[in-house]
Amino acid sequence: MSTTHTNSGTGTPLRVAAYTYEHTAALLEGRVPIEGVDATFETAELVSDIFRRTVEGRYDVAEYGLTYFLRTFDLEDSPFLALPVFPNRNFRHSSVFVNTAAGVKGPEDLAGRTIGEFAMYGHDPGVWIKGIFSDEYGLTPDRSRWIIGGTDHPLPAFDWVPQPVPEGVDVRHAPEGATLGAMLESGEIDALVSVDVPQALLDGSPRIARLFPDYEGVERDYYRRTGIFPAMHVIAVPRELAARADLMTALYRAFVEAKETVQRAYREGALKQHMGVVTPWFSRHFEENRALLGEDWWPYGLGANRTMLDTFLRYHYEQGLSKRLLTSEDIIVPALLDT
Repeated sequence: MSTTHTNSGTGTPLRVAAYTYEHTAALLEGRVPIEGVDATFETAELVSDIFRRTVEGRYDVAEYGLTYFLRTFDLEDSPFLALPVFPNRNFRHSSVFVNTAAGVKGPEDLAGRTIGEFAMYGHDPGVWIKGIFSDEYGLTPDRSRWIIGGTDHPLPAFDWVPQPVPEGVDVRHAPEGATLGAMLESGEIDALVSVDVPQALLDGSPRIARLFPDYEGVERDYYRRTGIFPAMHVIAVPRELAARADLMTALYRAFVEAKETVQRAYREGALKQHMGVVTPWFSRHFEENRALLGEDWWPYGLGANRTMLDTFLRYHYEQGLSKRLLTSEDIIVPALLDT
């Protein structure tokens, strides 16, 4: 855990927590101020630790996994609303791994199979890929068996977040001490949906492969067809703070400026072929992304994210993780609905 303080001496004191991504670093390091706020910033080595501490009431403003956040809306008094800030995004076709001897060539082959899922039934990548598989391949979650656990390290069941399992879906936790990566490599499970890449795959094991070998091409095609760049996390705030429009606007603007600091550096870096970046052919990759995603690869605000967010809300409901179908207006801070 690390903490950075930015003190104006006159603003509203807030405890703010987020993972240190390149697009949040300027905020966490105090290079981008939050107008009218005395902020104490905290981060963590594991982003799930931020989620847990948010549940414990450690923060006033915090990064929170979308599914963790949405599950609180089934409580009698749901405690949070969200800024339309999405600090963690990833296309999720790349998050599905298979045992190479299982005969799984496409999503349709996962019917009747046993699939591991990282952390809990319906972690954020799991919600996305299950929804995509249902929409595009007719594979609904009830057609497979699910085992929950850690990818390369044993992971006990989280006891600090609601864990609904819809009727008719076979879900159990991995045996004590077992890891899903090892179970996939041995053939105990046929596939794995995980935010973490199994170490065995990175080490070159011939027993594990991605379901979509050309995942970049598949994901770029998905974006062209849908316009959706899947978000995993939001920034959650308690409802009593969400009522302060000026404070919410200041927070939102600070997150936007921290992100724009990085995007501006990439745009300016193109003039020198990104000579400060160690990734070979990065400038070519930058050009391809700019052509597909536009000037703002990582948009904040509800307007640019409504389709994406409403799609996740639908998936969450269809998969039995929400008791009612929520809308963007139900979960976003009222003062920022026009962003």
